[in-house]
Amino acid sequence: MRARFILSETWTSLKRNVPMIVSVMLVTFISFVFIGASALMQAQVTRAKGEWYDKVEVIVWLCPDGTSQAASCATGKAPTQQEIVELEDFIHQELRDNVSKISYVSREDFFKNTFLKQYPNGEYQGRTLTAADMQDSLQLKLKDPTKYKMVAEVLNGKTGVEEVVDQKQIFDPVFAVLNRATVVTVVLAVVMVVVAILLTGTTIRMSAASRKNETEIMRLVGASNWTIRLPFILEGVVASLVGSLLAAGALAAIVQVFITDGIAKSVSWMPFVTQGTVWLVAPALVAGAVLLSVIASAVSLSRYLKA
Repeated sequence: MRARFILSETWTSLKRNVPMIVSVMLVTFISFVFIGASALMQAQVTRAKGEWYDKVEVIVWLCPDGTSQAASCATGKAPTQQEIVELEDFIHQELRDNVSKISYVSREDFFKNTFLKQYPNGEYQGRTLTAADMQDSLQLKLKDPTKYKMVAEVLNGKTGVEEVVDQKQIFDPVFAVLNRATVVTVVLAVVMVVVAILLTGTTIRMSAASRKNETEIMRLVGASNWTIRLPFILEGVVASLVGSLLAAGALAAIVQVFITDGIAKSVSWMPFVTQGTVWLVAPALVAGAVLLSVIASAVSLSRYLKA
């Protein structure tokens, strides 16, 4: 009987306050779209880092034949095979805690397997290059990609080494942009959540004020505080629940249209978030919206219905 009464009162309150309920729903929707977007962007950064950092290598470019700006290449000659073997032994000894694998790539292999894939005709900046124009290199697989600087400090300036390049430096600017975008969406989400909390509390308080006489009658006949307050709290919960579900649906549509059917088809080298990621985030969005609504409504009513 009590549950039926509470549900009846909730339904009556919802019908009386449609404009305010819609406003709470829309603010919740916008707020949790921003929250979900920030969560998806952070998931994108984490996914890309996990995919790329496992493949990141440090490239040790060996001195070429001819002139080079590096002081370590003052002889003007490329290292001999014996010198390359000695350099590999040096890396094994000095960097055994950082380097898990060393791969030697000859200038011929680099020209055939890498350069010609990027420049099929061998033309680069108006010149037609051959394998003789390339450099030998050592590709180092690190146990921890974040320890690049330690490896670079040991090898930079080493005789026979022209330059040490970390592939991670290519990706870090991309991650920096994504992280900044995440911060912006988080800030906007926080602002919108505060607005949603205030609006929910105000709406529920106004709903209670419009039914003050009924509330007083319920109090006189012995209804408990929770029996009086619960219909109003459920009113806010319904609005927040619908808003958060709409937010989850909007995020799913955005990912499908702009990522799965858009960017992902033209940019194959980056792993993107999927619908699965959205549905992992969605329950947290719905639960968060409902919880915030309950807290905002309960606090607002506790102050308003004290008397």
